[in-house]
Amino acid sequence: MWAVVAVIVVFLVLVLAEYLSRYKGIHSELTRKFVHVVVGTFVAFWPFFLSWRQIQFLALGFLVVVAASIKLDIFRAVHAVRRNTSGEFLFAIVIGLLAFITTNPWVFAAAMLHLSIGDGLAAIIGLLWGDDNKYKVFGHTKTVIGSLAFFFTSLLIVIGYAILSGAPYSATTIIALPVMATIAENVAVRGADNLVLPLLVALVLTSSL
Repeated sequence: MWAVVAVIVVFLVLVLAEYLSRYKGIHSELTRKFVHVVVGTFVAFWPFFLSWRQIQFLALGFLVVVAASIKLDIFRAVHAVRRNTSGEFLFAIVIGLLAFITTNPWVFAAAMLHLSIGDGLAAIIGLLWGDDNKYKVFGHTKTVIGSLAFFFTSLLIVIGYAILSGAPYSATTIIALPVMATIAENVAVRGADNLVLPLLVALVLTSSL
């Protein structure tokens, strides 16, 4: 039952984003990031009410839906930015990979929250207030304010993970992981951050258990 609820919630978010894009004139980059943040944050907490096998199957279903949507041009609010279509595939793939490499729901949540809230806020804040603080990484535009937003969001996520999970941690990990994640968010371009970021966070946190 909960798997069906999860599918319905994701579908409703996609429909809302499509409505905002087509009928309210919201910028496609903002609607895409809206889906990225909301769906990613929702997925982060799946292990608390879904089995790992269900998460793996839902990730596979996501892959099929993404492929069909791109092919048939269904959800334009998500696919309007064509340079990011590979990132959408990797978003679905990393959900399944995380369900394979960890059985700790808090590690899964922290990894996905880096991707959803951390990466999403960096992009949105950079888009809104990054005009005068841009820089290039491998030919791709980044912003100082966006990177700072990611770093502090990552720091809060790691601190929250340490408090709520009860897992062993060190002050070094709490500082070092946000630094590593911020670097990864900068250098993993063309949607690769959707894969690199969650895997990096999950592997670092798993190694500290």
